[in-house]
Amino acid sequence: MLIIIDKKIPGEAKEKLAAQGPLLELETEGIVYPSISGHPDIFFCQTPQTLIISPDLPGIITDKLIDQKIPFILGDQTSGNELKTTVRYNAAVTDHYLVHRLEFTDPIILQHCHTLKKIPVKQGYTRCNLLFLRDDRYISSDHGIHKKLQRAGLEGILVSSKGILLTGFPNGFIGGAMGLLNDTIFIIGSLSYFPDGYILKKFLEDLNYRIVELYQGPLFDGGGILFMNYRPT
Repeated sequence: MLIIIDKKIPGEAKEKLAAQGPLLELETEGIVYPSISGHPDIFFCQTPQTLIISPDLPGIITDKLIDQKIPFILGDQTSGNELKTTVRYNAAVTDHYLVHRLEFTDPIILQHCHTLKKIPVKQGYTRCNLLFLRDDRYISSDHGIHKKLQRAGLEGILVSSKGILLTGFPNGFIGGAMGLLNDTIFIIGSLSYFPDGYILKKFLEDLNYRIVELYQGPLFDGGGILFMNYRPT
């Protein structure tokens, strides 16, 4: 398994994650704006079958994926600073659904998810604002996404984005502060610092998830934590 994180997340969080497996600390320069330049959810899209990545990721990153035997497919379009180019890979995908601002989704993602039900949303930073759990339950910090998922018959909760750190912005997003590995939720920060921490904790515990807080401080939007445990085919 390989764990992909933003190089800028707090050191204590890195140390705890390293106990789970090797880390790939992501950093880029001159592709997207600096605050999200190391965010995994900007450059990687996890699907049930494979990993789809932005073709302009540095070679050192793709070499690491190859070295760790993580299968991946190059996307068709590069990333950039405009909204439509920044969010190309920021889709949320489950075994049943593809949720994204579909006019901006990279064509390779659409091709590989052609059998899934599409839920179009206005929020391009979909994965930043959305973490899917088992049985297509979810956590979101975006009102529009939450409404669309409810209309589709999915169950989840809406939490505030206030108090989530993201350099250069008033706040980050909940999906970017979390990662899921089996029945464990890893949170970059402590829920005791989060305004909706009690609500979120209760929701997760009611679903029998184990919660691991990676450092004692406010939630930190690092573009998510991606646990790569695909089996080569």
